[in-house]
Amino acid sequence: MRIPLSWLREYVDLPATETGRDVQAKLISAGLEVETVEQLGADLKGPLVVGQVLTIEELEGFKKPIRFCTVDVGQANGTGRPQEIVCGARNFSVGDKVVVVLPGAELPGGFAIAARKTYGRTSHGMICSSDELGMGDDGTKGIIVLPPETEVGKDAIELLELVDEVLGIAVTANRGDCLSIRGVAREAAIAYGVPLRDPALLDVPGPNAFGPSVKISEPRGCDRFTARTVSGLDPHARSPIWLQRRLQKVGMRPISLAVDLTNYVMMELGQPLHAYDRKLVQGTIGVRRAEEGEKFTTLDGQTRKLHSEDLVITDDRGPIGLAGVMGGANTEIADHSADPDNATTEVVIEAAHFDQISIARTARRHKLSTEASRRFERGVDPQAASAAAQRTADLLVLLAGGTADAGITEVIAPSAPHTIAMPADHPDRVAGVEYGRETVVRRLQEVGCDVYGQDELIVTVPSWRPDLTDPNDLAEEVIRLEGYENLPSTLPKLPSGRGLTQRQRLHRRVGRVLAGEGYVEAPNYPFVSEQVFDQFGLEAEDPARRVVKLVNPLNDEEPALRTTLLPGLLGALRRNDGRGNHDMALFETGLVFLPRAQDPEAERPAAGHLSVDRRPTDEEIAGLNAALPEQPRHVAVVLAGAREQAGWWGKGHPADWADAVEAARTVAREAGAELIVRKGQYGPWHPGRCAELVVAVDGTERVVGHAGELHPRVVKTLGLPERTCAMELDLDVLEQVGTDTPQAPHIAGFPVATQDVALVVNKTVAHAHVEAALREGAGELLESIRLFDIYESEQLGEDKKSLAYALRFRASDRTLTVDEASAARDAAVALAAERTGAVLRS
Repeated sequence: MRIPLSWLREYVDLPATETGRDVQAKLISAGLEVETVEQLGADLKGPLVVGQVLTIEELEGFKKPIRFCTVDVGQANGTGRPQEIVCGARNFSVGDKVVVVLPGAELPGGFAIAARKTYGRTSHGMICSSDELGMGDDGTKGIIVLPPETEVGKDAIELLELVDEVLGIAVTANRGDCLSIRGVAREAAIAYGVPLRDPALLDVPGPNAFGPSVKISEPRGCDRFTARTVSGLDPHARSPIWLQRRLQKVGMRPISLAVDLTNYVMMELGQPLHAYDRKLVQGTIGVRRAEEGEKFTTLDGQTRKLHSEDLVITDDRGPIGLAGVMGGANTEIADHSADPDNATTEVVIEAAHFDQISIARTARRHKLSTEASRRFERGVDPQAASAAAQRTADLLVLLAGGTADAGITEVIAPSAPHTIAMPADHPDRVAGVEYGRETVVRRLQEVGCDVYGQDELIVTVPSWRPDLTDPNDLAEEVIRLEGYENLPSTLPKLPSGRGLTQRQRLHRRVGRVLAGEGYVEAPNYPFVSEQVFDQFGLEAEDPARRVVKLVNPLNDEEPALRTTLLPGLLGALRRNDGRGNHDMALFETGLVFLPRAQDPEAERPAAGHLSVDRRPTDEEIAGLNAALPEQPRHVAVVLAGAREQAGWWGKGHPADWADAVEAARTVAREAGAELIVRKGQYGPWHPGRCAELVVAVDGTERVVGHAGELHPRVVKTLGLPERTCAMELDLDVLEQVGTDTPQAPHIAGFPVATQDVALVVNKTVAHAHVEAALREGAGELLESIRLFDIYESEQLGEDKKSLAYALRFRASDRTLTVDEASAARDAAVALAAERTGAVLRS
């Protein structure tokens, strides 16, 4: 929200010496996020004056139209003679009043003005546009043409209010009241301890039977609707300069008088309004839910297919407005300059209060966030509707010469003020500071609350603060107004004997070991599109396709929570590769989200609300966890490009499937788990270069992940570098089967005996099966086994391969003899032959 300091001063008597920076500091201390203070016109120097165009000569022979003008600037140039100026704009005529900058002035951006020869003539100054003066968008994209009654020679800096300070406030979702000058003025008045001149305190006539006919069919969605009619408007009336400038300063573009006034009052009071062309409204104005599939064209020219939950404003023909979001094209205010024959001379002013959730969902559903919807979804003061309608009618009468009809319609659903019971010392206990009852009552009254009672306070919340719902909200108001900076800093006393859990320690160790292997951590958002599972080539019944969907996702294209870490990591890999980083090794450790398997007939548990004044019980925590999806922790890596760079030391080598498998082994070693690696086939991985990663859980093998090279089709679909590799593991299962106690290396006291064997097996036999048989057959003397060669040739046969292993034998109490080592080797080969059909290669 942009707040011009000049506008703010109308309602709060700020000290004359206070600058925008001073006000910023005060409001930040009160809890508002004032991010910027923009100095308008700080680098603007005059003379900048009003001039009247006397003559225009069209210059020929140039690539673009050029005009040589004489302009009367009064005595501003010191001579009284017409000023000669060369100008390329064409949206002004002889007799028009324009803004002229004279030699010696300086425009925003350090642009100094001097007399200079151009297009064969000497130009003594410039005729200015709004962009050149830093005024913002005025909708004309040309020279500023002032009203005919503007005095020639008048100082244009003062006339156009070019010098000002504008506060940029990031309004949080709970402070909809601060999306208005009125709301920020209230905060400034409290911060400076001065009275507020509330612009909503107007004398508003009561409703009567002569106003526009209104019917509310959905009182839960619209609990208040005020309608006023103003007729006899001058179709030639234009928004005055002060009105245009205030809209520009808050970031809005002037359009036409009626529309500008509704925007002005919205910014002033925080109440969105809409003006309908009365002659285009047919019959009774109504509020109802849309019919499913009903179509409606909004002011932006888009035809929208409505949802049954959308709230719409209607007349006898159908929808004329998307309630709280945008009006309809079929009742649009017509501007005289665009359509002189059909200019609007009679308007119906709508000031209503709509349900926050309904408006928020409609705006998101139609991807149509407007100034009105932003306010309604954060909370609008329902009591301000009639005042906003009155304020708009008064300004229309004042500026357009209209007449406010006596008829006033107000449809109001009965409601009681919201009250909160709170102990007087509750803010003291929350903050750990003794404020006292007097301070608590005073601060709540400054916010606008009515407070009664002594030890137990009964607080009536003001209509403009719907975010105040419980005692803790009231305590927060007292604390922020007394100053967060005045709260004492007290370190909590932690109980002894606490530390990281086993899961946390494993998470940290895995991150450190992967970083030590050259991987870079790349955390990602946990949101995915279900389309990614098609891109991965997963089967229709794959468990990974069962996702948890968010009701209100940050991005409608990614509404689901991830069941795998790979989409985010591969997206990071693709972005980096597109920006020139071609050699990458990334990793992430994080949660995935899996729906809980439950009986379809069973009622899904609902998450309850926990008290904040004590620690939740074990039963309450268990109830919350039961309502959440399963959230196992995974680790994943992705690789592309060179794993080892080439240089004087050697050729280097590219990242391949073996690096992904080794990353899995590294993680398993860190978890103290024994990982079985065997051939697999799954989803995004290449069927011939995919390893299935298995551990034994309570005597049963369980697949905990996959590693290898991605399928070329997946690589192409996702736009990844060629031969991209990946690995993903379930860390929680590794923790379950591993040991958290670091194992010191065993120092042998006797020499090792090494025996090499080469076994010929069918190509379909997995190395893991052969290794397992050798390990079991060798017995307890086997210290380690390593596959060091794979050989294929015509002599072996087309369907055969040779696997060469190095077996290391060692005894802990003696030096092994050759016969003992050979016997262990032969036993290993015999069991491998029995289980896999292996034949010792001669």
